[in-house]
Amino acid sequence: MTKDNVIAFNMPASASESLADSLTAIARQGAQQMLAMAMEIEVKAFIEQNQGTMPNSNHNRLIRNGYLPERAVQTGIGNIPIKIPRVRDKNGELKFISSLIPPYLKRSVSVERLLPLLYLKGISTGDFQEALSPLFGEKAKNLSPGVISRLKADWENDYKAWSHRDLSSKNYVYWWADGIYLNARMEDASSCVLVIMGVTDNGTKELIAIEDGLRESKESWRNLLLSIKSRGLKFSPKLATGDGALGFWAALSEVFPDTIQQRCWFHKMGNVLNNLPKSLRAQAKAKLHDIWMAESKAKAIKAMELFTATYKDKYPKAVECLIKDSDELLSFYDFPAIHWQHIRTTNPIESTFATVRHRTKRSKGAFSRTTILTMVFKLCQDAESAWTRIRGFERLAEVIKGVKFTNGLTDSEIKKLEVDRNAA
Repeated sequence: MTKDNVIAFNMPASASESLADSLTAIARQGAQQMLAMAMEIEVKAFIEQNQGTMPNSNHNRLIRNGYLPERAVQTGIGNIPIKIPRVRDKNGELKFISSLIPPYLKRSVSVERLLPLLYLKGISTGDFQEALSPLFGEKAKNLSPGVISRLKADWENDYKAWSHRDLSSKNYVYWWADGIYLNARMEDASSCVLVIMGVTDNGTKELIAIEDGLRESKESWRNLLLSIKSRGLKFSPKLATGDGALGFWAALSEVFPDTIQQRCWFHKMGNVLNNLPKSLRAQAKAKLHDIWMAESKAKAIKAMELFTATYKDKYPKAVECLIKDSDELLSFYDFPAIHWQHIRTTNPIESTFATVRHRTKRSKGAFSRTTILTMVFKLCQDAESAWTRIRGFERLAEVIKGVKFTNGLTDSEIKKLEVDRNAA
């Protein structure tokens, strides 16, 4: 299609707004109809699965009994009116509860995610109704200052309960730890958010702890680790990955001395490259890449020696930054190769908090300790629902048992490779 035969159509502003409103109305109507159809299927399945007859009678035990009073659920396209089907059990034992619209649900998950984000952006409780009325309508009663305050209080209670939950049934194989400095200011300018994530014995990633700390000091990390231990955690993680912050490693050595330390390559590369001129960083980055991507520890050590020989005379600080943590940088070689991509860096934390940092980038007001921890907790909790198990989670059982790995392989796997090579 050429430019000459394209006809531009400039819609008047009022007409454009009218069309947008019409499209939104159609979307709401369609969503309402789909929800109604889905709940009809759901209630029909419930009756079929639990239906029976009354004792000494041929009458059905379960019967449809109209609908509960209509109510509105806030969604990303506005309020959607819904009616939940009602079922009567003549025995008075069973009750139909929709999995699509649980009891007392007032807003969709997308809205639950939106509210803490807006709060971190600096919108006060009194401004929510005005700010969101174009999306949810002028009668967005659920966004009144009183409701927002109660919702905030509920979040704080959720965070407190989560921070004191029992961990006695948990067995975390790997940990990632990092101190996050957010653009949204806390009361104390020297505070940061200390975060620990872990991998359970079935490969599931979980958020373990979120707490504020004083510039990642040893005392702050020690208090957090002792809190985790006091809640019943019986097993030390086999490996912990973090940056070069001395506070965490000093505290970890005291509280969980059996845990192997792995320095994050993402942070280490940034620190090393900062000690080199910009003109050399691309070349140096490639040499660093050759170290942590080497297929064996021996080859990684050779690549590290090459980097040292190349830059030690002119840029000793860059070399010193690398070799001072040389052993801890290569710890991952003693674990299954399929896990290397997960345990070499703190990317699981970084990727989660990239969104949080982005959303709080323009926040100008200072937040209380409780407020910012609560909001970060809600955002991370939402992100956690989308986390997937690590690759090769089946091999975690071997790590837990203490099976020895050399360059990512067990002794039997190494012998098999040697046999296959000789046969070839």
